[in-house]
Amino acid sequence: MSNTIYLGYYFKVQPLQPGTEILIAELGYAGFESFVETEDGVTAYIQKHEWFEGILDDIYVLTSDEFKITYTFDEIEQVNWNSEWEKNFNPIIVDDLCSVRAPFHEKPDTKYDIIIEPKMSFGTGHHETTHMMIQHILKNDFEGKSVLDMGCGTGVLAILTAMKGAKSIDAIDIDNWCYLNSVENAERNNTSQVNVYEGDASLLKDKTYDVIIANINRNILLQDISVYTTCLNKNGTLYLSGFYNSDIPFIQDECTKNGLTFQSKFERNNWVALQFKN
Repeated sequence: MSNTIYLGYYFKVQPLQPGTEILIAELGYAGFESFVETEDGVTAYIQKHEWFEGILDDIYVLTSDEFKITYTFDEIEQVNWNSEWEKNFNPIIVDDLCSVRAPFHEKPDTKYDIIIEPKMSFGTGHHETTHMMIQHILKNDFEGKSVLDMGCGTGVLAILTAMKGAKSIDAIDIDNWCYLNSVENAERNNTSQVNVYEGDASLLKDKTYDVIIANINRNILLQDISVYTTCLNKNGTLYLSGFYNSDIPFIQDECTKNGLTFQSKFERNNWVALQFKN
């Protein structure tokens, strides 16, 4: 790892919020591995061998009239990822019920206390989509249920469902670092019912679940909603996030075509998290 070459992108964002959080989410889906928020924006890192010409072409927020974003980038030899995230990862509390923190943070007085070391993985609870998925999980019953966390990132959502009584949880991510980090975090939180796998929706053949959680992005969701529906047990629940309020008609139309019925919605800074039933 010491010889891995990274590119650092230095973004200046106006207005800072929600521009920075939207940018971080979109860059995460594009393959950037780690982010450090700065006074005027964010620094994002990606391995040089993962970079390609036009990697920013599909980053919606860069062309949005709502934000003014400029950037420069250069090549760097090494980043001490642990020190970077330790400096910038603050604990969060969702609805006074669930805390997400690092091992070195003081234990808060919450019903569900999740300890993670996110490092280069996505999904600490700070971003709107993860935060809202946590809200959905807190609001609903998971006792004795089988769960799929698709695009698990740090594993925080899978871990919370285990804490809420789910009997078996599959957590899947296509990214190797996310896979390794989720395994580590599941062990750290003593949630042995969480089984982590590296891959995509092709792993779901002949699998069924009472609940499916997918916090990914619009295009992947539209591609895989039919697969999720096939895997849902009768009266099952599907939670979807990773997209904007303006994307709801596309998502809802695909869910309706697959026999799913809309139940509820959370919204934060134009990001949404939807609940469906079959």
